[in-house]
Amino acid sequence: MIHPTRFLLSLAVSATIVASSWAADSVKIVLVAGKVKVEDKVGHHDYLGGCRLMQTLLQQTPGVDAVLVREEWPADEKVFDGAAAVVFYTDGGGKQAYLATPEHVAAVQKMADAKVGLVNIHQAVEFTPAFAQQSMNWIGAVYNALSSRGHWDSVHDTFPKHAITSGVTPWKINDGWLNHFQFPAEMKGITPLVWSGKEKLGSPEGGDKDIVAWTYDRPSGGRSFSFSGLDAHHAWEQAGMRQLVINGVLWSAGVEIPAAGAKCEADKALIDSFQTLRTAPPKKVKPEAAAPPAVK
Repeated sequence: MIHPTRFLLSLAVSATIVASSWAADSVKIVLVAGKVKVEDKVGHHDYLGGCRLMQTLLQQTPGVDAVLVREEWPADEKVFDGAAAVVFYTDGGGKQAYLATPEHVAAVQKMADAKVGLVNIHQAVEFTPAFAQQSMNWIGAVYNALSSRGHWDSVHDTFPKHAITSGVTPWKINDGWLNHFQFPAEMKGITPLVWSGKEKLGSPEGGDKDIVAWTYDRPSGGRSFSFSGLDAHHAWEQAGMRQLVINGVLWSAGVEIPAAGAKCEADKALIDSFQTLRTAPPKKVKPEAAAPPAVK
């Protein structure tokens, strides 16, 4: 007869072994949210809300452990240890915390050297000229003086065959885009996935200048995925766009994408539930027209 204490101890040890085995087999993805302005329209540049939603969506894939960094940069960089991919959904143009200090830049470079997947979403793709070399090395593109940005309607219904486009359905949206990037010579390592521009809208006919989503197989190893859309939180309601981004993050982490795409089910209620609370900005008051000079 097995002693009850020994039996319980055996169960505890077995559970620990199973848990340790699961942890060893899990794929860790770190989501870094940029700072969200308190005074702004609800949903606009809601990096935290988007990362919280991505955390839930990514974990619909068994074995994925999505870890959230709530504001710009972790207090303890050990959070990056063991990460298969790191996602930056932040402001750009020099506002990225991961470019703010030499130590932060070195930390990202260390991850790139270790072949960690690198994902940049929305304005995070815009590096300042001082970091053009890092931009080219990490994401395979540079936003420069000839690049463009703005909001316009676009229809996305043509996608190349790629693991990231698995299960992606057409969508139509008015989003905030960045395009006209400088890519490597002969587009080496680059796979365009989505296009958007003011003239050709979402058609691949816009050519390289209209690329707004792409992958980069880094020469030294490692995968990168970039997407310049997702200006506002409501864009997550577009099932096709949501599928593209979740597939892209998982692909960057080395996860095999099913033929029908990774699971990323979400209705409007779920998506809205992750929005960050904001304070409405004060209404702009038009200055009163100056009174005409008195006639003498």
